Amino acid sequence: MLGILFPVSPPPRRARGGVRTIGRALAHRNYRLFFTGQSISLIGAWLTRVATSWLVYRLTHSAWMLGIVGFAGQFPTFLLAPIAGVWVDRWNRHRVLVVTQVLAAVQSGLLAYLALRGIITIPHVVALSILQGVINALDMPARQSFVVDMIGNNREDLPNAIALNSSMFNGARLIGPSVAGILIAWVGEGWCFFIDAVSYLAVIASLLMMKVALSERPRRESSVVREIREGYRYIAGFTPIRSVLFLLALVSLLGFPYTVLMPIMAAQVLHGGPHTLGFLMAASGVGALTGALYLASRSSVLGLGSLIARSAAGFGVGLVLFSLSRNVWLSMALMAICGLTMILQMAASNTVIQTLVDDDKRGRVMSFYSMAFFGTAPLGSLFAGTVATWIGVPRTILVGGAACVLAALGFWKALPHIRRAARPVYVRLGILPAPTEQSL
Repeated sequence: MLGILFPVSPPPRRARGGVRTIGRALAHRNYRLFFTGQSISLIGAWLTRVATSWLVYRLTHSAWMLGIVGFAGQFPTFLLAPIAGVWVDRWNRHRVLVVTQVLAAVQSGLLAYLALRGIITIPHVVALSILQGVINALDMPARQSFVVDMIGNNREDLPNAIALNSSMFNGARLIGPSVAGILIAWVGEGWCFFIDAVSYLAVIASLLMMKVALSERPRRESSVVREIREGYRYIAGFTPIRSVLFLLALVSLLGFPYTVLMPIMAAQVLHGGPHTLGFLMAASGVGALTGALYLASRSSVLGLGSLIARSAAGFGVGLVLFSLSRNVWLSMALMAICGLTMILQMAASNTVIQTLVDDDKRGRVMSFYSMAFFGTAPLGSLFAGTVATWIGVPRTILVGGAACVLAALGFWKALPHIRRAARPVYVRLGILPAPTEQSL
């Protein structure tokens, strides 16, 4: 009944997905270069993410401070993403990515220098986290929008490219935390930061090797504020994109902050150490990689609406059960479920939005996507860190999971209305056939 917008079964005239379709976006040279370089760099990014969490916990043993650092690293995205989206629609996205990757390498290098010298403090971590957040505010919408540029006019490969991006991210998520746990226990956090700084050379090299037209985006006479308003009105007036972003923002705000509380779950609830944290994060990566590969095997965007609702609900249920677990192996299994459902919702939302959005507004819409996915997380991190000091970490995660389930149910109820609003766009793109009396 809910499947006319995103039917469970693809239309007969389109090829079915499968293992053979998983890597089809890699046929594009630019995307292949990006995939290779970014795969290496993301492993380093996960080393830094885990090492930062453990460093803050080691220095403070405070859930509240973990929340503060998470807030500092992600809140700039919430503030600056709309402005960055306008710039991304105006500037050459390839150049933007080269600059952001160089700046990110410098930021990781500064973390490594301070940590290896043994002089790093919480103010250092907070300041450099803010710097990384500012870089990410510009990098994220540029990166998301650049996917279309890398695959050229082959728009049928867009869902596969987005899914492969997710598999790349979560393949690194599988490797990085495990390696980080070992390195932290062996040589300390500083070397994790150093390896991350060096790993950026891979993605910078891949970007420089691309053959990309250097023409600037079309010049715009209107002000930045006016273009932000235009992007906001476009989203607010288009039910499918608005609904998908709203659900993503709620789940990011209420559910995703569990990651900043993971060091306490690993150390105090499960009675482990940095290796336990690494294993939990890696288990989440296994689930997420599985979900990303499943999405990459699909040949159509059809069916993603109900998948988004089911995934958000499954993520919430996984968090509730994880909050109740006191066994490491059970917790790892539940983390795999959380990783699977989280990436299914995130990547499916990305695919639906990128398919529906008008090209001239892509940068601005993807900046709001960055706000919904990454920008609300710092508010959630701050909230979770504060609430955890009152009711404890497990109960905080439980409340967040239950809220995700309720948000998913609301989205599921709205699906029939969403499908009616999106059908004309899918018909225009040739994804759905023109409506007939029988299909209505």
